Amino acid sequence: MSELITTALVRLGVALGDTKQDVIRSLAGVVADAGRATDVDQLVADAFAREETSATGLPGGIAIPHCRTTGVSEPTLAFARLEPGVDFGAKDGTADLVFLIAAPAGGDADHLQILTQLARALVKPAFTDALRAAATDEAVIELVHRELGIGSHAAPAAAPAPAAPAAAAPATSGSRRSLVAVTACPTGIAHTYMAAEALEAAAERAGVDIHVETQGSAGSTPLAHDTIANAAAVIFAVDVGVRDRGRFAGKPVVSSGVKRPMDEGDAMIAEALRYADDPNAPRVEGQAASGGGAALEESWGGRIRRVLMTGVSYMIPFVAAGGLLIALGFLFGGYEIVGPGFDIATGNTILNLPDVDGLGLDHALFGSPFLAYLGALFFALGATAFGFLVPALAGYIAYAIADRPGIAPGFVMGAVAGVLETGFLGGIIGGVLAGVVAHWITGWKVPTWARGLMPVLVIPLLATLASGLVMVVVLGRPLGAAKSGLESGLTSMSDNPSLAVLLGAILGLMMAFDMGGPLNKVAYAFATAGLGNAAASAGDAPELKVMAAVMLAGMVPPLALALATVARPQLFTVPERENGKAAWLMGASFITEGAIPFAAADPLRVIPSIMAGSAVTGALAMTLDVTLRAPHGGIFVIFAVGNILGFLISLVAGTLVATAAVVALKSSSRTNADLATV
Repeated sequence: MSELITTALVRLGVALGDTKQDVIRSLAGVVADAGRATDVDQLVADAFAREETSATGLPGGIAIPHCRTTGVSEPTLAFARLEPGVDFGAKDGTADLVFLIAAPAGGDADHLQILTQLARALVKPAFTDALRAAATDEAVIELVHRELGIGSHAAPAAAPAPAAPAAAAPATSGSRRSLVAVTACPTGIAHTYMAAEALEAAAERAGVDIHVETQGSAGSTPLAHDTIANAAAVIFAVDVGVRDRGRFAGKPVVSSGVKRPMDEGDAMIAEALRYADDPNAPRVEGQAASGGGAALEESWGGRIRRVLMTGVSYMIPFVAAGGLLIALGFLFGGYEIVGPGFDIATGNTILNLPDVDGLGLDHALFGSPFLAYLGALFFALGATAFGFLVPALAGYIAYAIADRPGIAPGFVMGAVAGVLETGFLGGIIGGVLAGVVAHWITGWKVPTWARGLMPVLVIPLLATLASGLVMVVVLGRPLGAAKSGLESGLTSMSDNPSLAVLLGAILGLMMAFDMGGPLNKVAYAFATAGLGNAAASAGDAPELKVMAAVMLAGMVPPLALALATVARPQLFTVPERENGKAAWLMGASFITEGAIPFAAADPLRVIPSIMAGSAVTGALAMTLDVTLRAPHGGIFVIFAVGNILGFLISLVAGTLVATAAVVALKSSSRTNADLATV
């Protein structure tokens, strides 16, 4: 392992400029002069970018500008003792001790662990006082090596990782109260660990036990179930999202940025203890886990659910925003807006409104060209948002498995799933593939010179290539053959009137199974293919009944799950309950994808339930001779429905069946602990 800091990287009693940008630029030059920078401009740019997220000045005249960058190939520390000090944004004034911490973008865990030890050391007054008193460059190197336990100061046995104590669940001593905390910053190198050190020191002064989970670049050991359960309150000192936040559901919570513990650690501990005794204190959203003695390691079932819920939680905003925009598009532009919507949005303006009659927008609201134009804009924006639905699901499933290296290949696999028309199920498969492959490649041992290339080139390239080949070769051709067979079978059934009810049930099953995937698309394409000529006929052609059965069956899944979140909200997570509010309008608008977040998070219970409800609706619609002369729109095309009473009966019956089924399945096999870990 190369030395993190050498005498060539130390400057004592120097003036490096009047601003923090000047100092960072000068220290980057020191790194370059020492032969440790592969791209000094990139190092400066990345350090500036990190500085913009939050100031790196700390109490006591310390500053730690830092970044992960491709501008260095090995972890490097550059140190300057400034005369005079420079403002780095600390509340108590200027900084005279400045460490520039540069970690390679693909740095290994050993190097990152040493950087985290340095971050913790900088919170200790004895260490910073010694740095101010050091008379030579060699003395600074000696101090750093001693604090980090490297070189001649290395311990005879490997020291435990700083986060390791968090994995255990030791009993609290005597009557001492216990707290838990999570610290995290965007780069996960310095502030994450300094905040943890500050909280631990403050808790010790207050006579309180605290267990801190550092979600940083050097990895983290999740807090044990019993440790969380026994804690009086939780502290989140983070500048990014808390991973698996639901583990702390129901706990009194103190939330802040990652720098606050270093400024006000004692106040945060006191605040957490006060919140623990206050029944009206802020709490982590969700329901508290019941029961103790859970396994210290995450179960496979819990891990699968966590991975799926990570993808779902990031996907929900695309579903909600896109679905509501599409519904508004149907309201203002009529169901015909599906065809020319994008052309109108890009080719027309408010001063050049579309020709409603010429474009066949017969059902635009009030026949208004202006409202038709708005409808086209809403539809185009909503459809574009929906285009990100499966890529977001796949990308963040991969992220949950492999962290940041999995995002790019995961998004690509989601896009491939869209090209192959495999729907959200294909997105789940692609996301898992990309995440597993990226995680595997991340663990490779590579030469020092190649580490910077791993996250930006090697991992995305190889993970995308390997996962993509599996997706295209394994799913592509078999899927095409299956779709052709299904289309032939449906056509044969439609030619036999005695099989009409069975056909309606099968179409309902297909619409609900994958919600936008291959089965759903085959059923919808089969219905719309025969609609063209039949819609203009005077009678009730069989094709019109098929179209009604398909649309009604597609409305059931989101409506049923929206109803279930109201009937039994305790069976659903907070994000699912929020999505349930949007699912009402999406279901009413025939946007079946509104049910995908529920199905992706809990497929074994949700999908069979909604399939049952949609099958009932499809069969009833055919039995009651419901017809439909429009290919889309839900309740917005009620004017195109024949036998409106039968339409409503079919829809309500299937919705109630699906709701009852999903509530029964979730009630019989889901525990509160499940809810707390999502």
